[in-house]
Amino acid sequence: MSAEKLTVARSPRAMAWERRRGAFGAFCAEFARSRSGMIGLIFLLVVIVIAALAPVIAPAWMLDVTRLLDSPRFAPPSPEHLLGTDHQGREIWVRMVWGAQVSLVVGFAATAVSMIIGTIVGIAAGHFTGWVGGLLMRLIDFFLVLPSLILAIVLSSVLQRGVWTIVIAIGLTSWAGTARVVRSQTLSVESRDYIERSRVLGAGHWHIIVKHLLPGVLPLVLANTTLTVGSAIIAESTLSFLGLGDTTTQSWGAVLKNSMDVSAATSGYWWYVLVPGIAIVLVVLAFTLVGRAVENIINPTLRSR
Repeated sequence: MSAEKLTVARSPRAMAWERRRGAFGAFCAEFARSRSGMIGLIFLLVVIVIAALAPVIAPAWMLDVTRLLDSPRFAPPSPEHLLGTDHQGREIWVRMVWGAQVSLVVGFAATAVSMIIGTIVGIAAGHFTGWVGGLLMRLIDFFLVLPSLILAIVLSSVLQRGVWTIVIAIGLTSWAGTARVVRSQTLSVESRDYIERSRVLGAGHWHIIVKHLLPGVLPLVLANTTLTVGSAIIAESTLSFLGLGDTTTQSWGAVLKNSMDVSAATSGYWWYVLVPGIAIVLVVLAFTLVGRAVENIINPTLRSR
C-alpha cells in the first residue's frame, strides 16, 4: 500500500526523468556491445586526454625555436626523436599533441554551431506550414547546393584569421544537411496521434516544439553530431593547409602546410607528411565508428538488420 502511495505521489516530471535515465542506461548497455563503437570511443578518449594534458606532456617551451637551436632539422624518427623533427628542429610529436587541442576544439565547436542552426531550422521547416515552411526549405536548398568548403574558404578569407573564424566558417556552411534530416524526422513525429491531441487540447507552437518535437529529433541529432565532428576536423585541416588558419597556433592542418612549404613529400621527409595525415584519418575514422554505432542503436531499421 505504501509503495502504491509513493508511486502516486511522484510527479510526472520525476517519472519522465526516471524513464529517460532508464532509456540512457539501455542505450549505454547497447553501445557497449558494439565492438567497433567501443574501439572508436576508447581511441577518442585517449586523444582527448592527451590534448587536455598537452601543457604537462609537452611544455610550451618545446615549441620555441629560439630554444631549439641545437636540435637537428629533419631528423627521422628514432629513439631520440620519436616521430622525427620538422624544418625548425621542433619535435613532430610535440606539435601533434598541441595540434590535437585546436583540431578537436574546432571540430566540436563547429559541429555544435552546425547542429544548433540545423536543428532549429529543420524543426521550424517541418513544423510550420505555408509560406514560412516554404521559405525555410528554399533557404535549406540554397545552402545545400552551395559548395560548403568553398563558402568556408570565402568566409575565412574575409574575416580575421583565427581559430574561432574557422569555427564560424565551418558552422555556418555545414548546417543544411542536418536541417534536411531533422525536417524529415519532424514531419514523421508531427504525424503521430499525440501531436494532434496536443493541438486539440490547445497546445501552442512552443509547447509542441519543446515538449514533443525536440525530444523526438534529438536522438537523430546526436547520431548525426558524432558523424559531423569528423567532417569538421577535415574541413579545419583543409583550411589550415590552404593557409587560412591562425599561423600562431598549432594544428594538424598547419603541420601539413609546413610540410608542403618545405616540399617534404618530394625531399624524403616522409614522417613530416605521414604523421599528421595518419592522425587525421584515425580520428575521423574513430568518430565515424562511434557515429555508426549510435546510428545503429537509434535507428530501428538498422538495428533489425
